[in-house]
Amino acid sequence: MNNKVVLAYSGGLDTTYCAIYLSKVKGLEVHALTVNTGGFNDEEISQIEKRAMQLGVKSFTCVDVTKEYYDSCIKYLIYGNVLKNATYPLSVSAERMVQAIAVAKHVSKTGASYVAHGSTGAGNDQVRFDMVFQSMLPGVEILTPIRDMRLSREQEIDFLKEHGVEMNFAKAQYSINKGLWGTSVGGKETLTSKDYLPEQAWPTQVTETGTKQIDLVFEKGELIGVDKKTFKHPVEAIQYLQSIAQPFGVGRDIHVGDTIIGIKGRVGFEAAAPMIIIKGHHLLEKHTLTKWQLYWKDQLSSWYGNWLHEGQMLDPTMRNIEKFLEDTQVTVSGKVFVTLQPYRFIITGIESEHDLMSSKFGSYGEMNKGWSGDDVKGFAKIFGNQTSIYHKVNDSEK
Repeated sequence: MNNKVVLAYSGGLDTTYCAIYLSKVKGLEVHALTVNTGGFNDEEISQIEKRAMQLGVKSFTCVDVTKEYYDSCIKYLIYGNVLKNATYPLSVSAERMVQAIAVAKHVSKTGASYVAHGSTGAGNDQVRFDMVFQSMLPGVEILTPIRDMRLSREQEIDFLKEHGVEMNFAKAQYSINKGLWGTSVGGKETLTSKDYLPEQAWPTQVTETGTKQIDLVFEKGELIGVDKKTFKHPVEAIQYLQSIAQPFGVGRDIHVGDTIIGIKGRVGFEAAAPMIIIKGHHLLEKHTLTKWQLYWKDQLSSWYGNWLHEGQMLDPTMRNIEKFLEDTQVTVSGKVFVTLQPYRFIITGIESEHDLMSSKFGSYGEMNKGWSGDDVKGFAKIFGNQTSIYHKVNDSEK
């Protein structure tokens, strides 16, 4: 055992408290780690580092895992068209898993005997972080001061003031968590069951007033082109789509769901790019996949999304489902047409060489080209045979 502790550090009140408490009270050598999943720019990282060093941490490290976040997680959320409760694209829950894994890797690299996070005892993140650390860091002790001591915000502030920490202790009216796959918004309204977030609560204000036509290009299920531009990596395509779609105010909603610990939770989110990509990808799949491919994708994708949300990203079953999802994307290539308007978007259609809605085989409701009327008569008789037998047997007994 050594006295090194890696602290998952964001620079907020909770992790600031942890940095001071672990070093001043517990006598540990604190190594702060910030994991960037696409939510911080260079200037913001610089400010986070400056605050961390002012707290007296031994070292500060920032790792950018944005592309790893896409490759290991977001890609499969797109393949599966994953929207929890048909609403939420798992903006934060997916991000937390990738962050926890990055922290665990850093702990192994530094050889620290302790790992710490600033989770409280009332949310999902405590479970997500703990489960990853238990799986990846056997023998490393997990420290969670805020949770273990049941600290209030006021108690944390008083402690920090006693230790000469200067920061803006005023509680923000809304809590914002930004990442590649969307931004969550929490405030007094989301603590109720009926109130909606006001316009000023949304991080991106609506500045676009007209109508804009764009196209999305998918190759084997992955977004590679947006609005006539081609990108080297889907992360760049997602970021570009977000930049042109978010000012329309699309992708805003409030998610209500069941937390891992059994209580209901409510959170606002803005996720223009994720919502457009998922809806566009889904339409492309409906044209290029068979009925039973779509059916089984729905079953497995729903389970995959729920299991990921509940912190089970390391379950080997997830790798099995990912292989299935990836295999279904072989023919999911083509162009999707989107109309952007203030507060709404419309997926208007697709073009694909793999489109199964081909006039060569008939037009729905109009003309059949691949079969005769007698073919259908025989098919209908055989297809409904067992139901017909059931009623003949049982209706005669009445």
